[in-house]
Amino acid sequence: MYPYHNKIKQRIKNGELETYYFCQSYPKIGECLVLIFKTEPILRPIRPHKYHEYMDLLVEIKGKSKEE
Repeated sequence: MYPYHNKIKQRIKNGELETYYFCQSYPKIGECLVLIFKTEPILRPIRPHKYHEYMDLLVEIKGKSKEE
């Protein structure tokens, strides 16, 4: 099985994340957090039950960008 969330978290830590947004009607998923990366695959949707796993990483990334 493809370690979907582990790979995404590693990409975030590697600085590949461009931005993100919350979407109410992503195709075939519905509500989700959409992560946008610099490299393929560009869009990675995250379902609501996994939001908590990403919030700390996203806050950390925001903090780093403000320091630069």
